[in-house]
Amino acid sequence: MTVASGRRRVGLIGHGAVGSVIAEGLERGVEQLSLAGVYAHSTVPDRYRIESFDELVERSDLVVEAASQEAVRAYGPTAVAAAKDLLIVSVGALSDPSLLTTLRAGMGRLLVTNGAIGGIDQLRAASLLSELDRVSLTTRKAPHALVRPWMSPDLLDRMDNGDEPTVVFDGPARDAVERFPASINVAATLALSTIGFDRVRVRLIADPSAVSVEHVIEATGPAGTYQFRFSNAASMTNPRTSAITPYAVLRGLSDLDAHTVIGF
Repeated sequence: MTVASGRRRVGLIGHGAVGSVIAEGLERGVEQLSLAGVYAHSTVPDRYRIESFDELVERSDLVVEAASQEAVRAYGPTAVAAAKDLLIVSVGALSDPSLLTTLRAGMGRLLVTNGAIGGIDQLRAASLLSELDRVSLTTRKAPHALVRPWMSPDLLDRMDNGDEPTVVFDGPARDAVERFPASINVAATLALSTIGFDRVRVRLIADPSAVSVEHVIEATGPAGTYQFRFSNAASMTNPRTSAITPYAVLRGLSDLDAHTVIGF
């Protein structure tokens, strides 16, 4: 693959529902960015497949993880130790304090995506005035997108055969991202941006009538009271994630090198 001169080279981990869209977007062209290659265990087009992670790091200025929390743990420390910026999609991996410390201590910057939610800038600004008192996230998805191996037969039966919404989780963000590692990474982004993994409250609802992925954020504090609601189309290839997620990554990558700051 030919890399355009002067462009920041982006190496990508993963080529699934999110990674494949990011790769295609970078290949089509994002200002000041180019696709250095993709490292993945899944099928990747030969034109940008890279066989080893070490080679990906060598060829990249910035590495994007779009695979899994396991991939963050396996490859993230190597990327930041090599002075490469690392942008994480599977933000739930950062609920591990030791991993978060390791990644923050690297020579490269640790970046996270907003993914399927917004309002983070406002909540961070409110937190600068004074720590928020309460932050909650309520997420509603189709039942089949929330099925997990640890669920009881009774819960699975209610999810599969019931016609009413079922609360499948109600607890701290730390437990949410561990129990639903591919479904609720936005909870980790919210926790890192506000009052932490143990204080952000998360409710996950399996709703047979859901036609979108809905996230509702509520927060209160000295700066004010906030509510943000997002109803995103689900990915066609992975109903556990929102179709907008890879485009949030592409937008974030573009902003890193933008000459004009919008909304500052």
